[in-house]
Amino acid sequence: MSDITRRAAAAGTAANLLILNSQTAFGSQANSAVSFGIIGTGGRGTLVGTLMAKNPGTRLAAISDLYGDKIDSAKTNIPTADKAKVYRNYKELLADKSIDAVLISTPVYLHPEHFEAAVPSGKHIYCEKPAGADVPGVLRLARAAKGIAADRVVQFGFQQRFAPQYLKAMEALKTGKIGEMKLMISYWVIGGMPPLKAPNVPWTGEEEKIRTWGRWMATSGGPIVEQDCHGIDMLNWYAGEQHPTHAIGTGGLRYPVHYGDWKTDHHNVTYFYPDRLEGWLTSIKYTADFRSVKEQLFGSKGLIEIARTYYKFHAPNANSPLRNADDLEDKTLIEQMESRRDITADAVAHFFQRIVDKKPYNMSQIAIDSTLTALMGRLSIERGGKEVTWAEMQKMG
Repeated sequence: MSDITRRAAAAGTAANLLILNSQTAFGSQANSAVSFGIIGTGGRGTLVGTLMAKNPGTRLAAISDLYGDKIDSAKTNIPTADKAKVYRNYKELLADKSIDAVLISTPVYLHPEHFEAAVPSGKHIYCEKPAGADVPGVLRLARAAKGIAADRVVQFGFQQRFAPQYLKAMEALKTGKIGEMKLMISYWVIGGMPPLKAPNVPWTGEEEKIRTWGRWMATSGGPIVEQDCHGIDMLNWYAGEQHPTHAIGTGGLRYPVHYGDWKTDHHNVTYFYPDRLEGWLTSIKYTADFRSVKEQLFGSKGLIEIARTYYKFHAPNANSPLRNADDLEDKTLIEQMESRRDITADAVAHFFQRIVDKKPYNMSQIAIDSTLTALMGRLSIERGGKEVTWAEMQKMG
């Protein structure tokens, strides 16, 4: 067994400990509600907050946002939010001792600050991904994470790790189903039509920065950090919970930027892991709504492909030989499963089940490594494809 396979086995064993039967979650603790608060009631806060409010055994106790319209929207759109306490200052929510857990769903660049404030509150923390928008911010969060109490549940929004199809892929890797892993590819091909002009933005100053955070490198980290970090996290996970040693990336703009300062709307990054394992990230935005978001794991005996709706295992099929050299029909599909459940609901269920069962879990280092991996790739792109090492990037903090 190779070092990669052994590490995957260890990661897979850990993953198996996370598998929950979502249909029976909280079945025996229906009367023991976990109270939670939401910091940041924008789009993501509303989506995840809704899943949390609907999860059996929870109670939405408080919401916090800087802006009244976001508070009003949350009261309308998140179940039971109209009955929750309202704090305009997030520190007041963290000081509320009646709240057991907190969802941090604020702009990416604020994650380190808000996480740092949440840790000493003693609350269980569910922080949206990524861990920050730049290296100093991520390392700030890393320092704060050292203060997490041993009995806390701390989870980040890398929800693929909790979905059944991704766990099935990890189990297959752990048991050697595809042999030795030789190559990993993550595809993040997703997006609508390119903007033709700048939006009409009524805000200025700090409010503009907060409300339009996704358009700016300093507040979002750019698309590779804010969005593609999901696929990058999968590369690290399937590499045996490792980060790469170095990265080489290229990318650029296919369309003009009318608002914001994104540097790329497409990029390709090769991440180099120990034992000569490579992980490729292929990302394209503005795809006329075409979507191809998936991971492929190439082994010496077979291939696994996973996405948010399915798992597929491919291997040689002696009963379906190719007719000739031009026959490109795929005849290698051996096994597949579909999953239509929202994978964020799986992650939310895991978070609260851990709290109820008093089974500590700390995902901080995973989130830190995955975010830094994304930033390493971005830095190589910005340097015109120059190799960037993990050690070099760490010094930037």
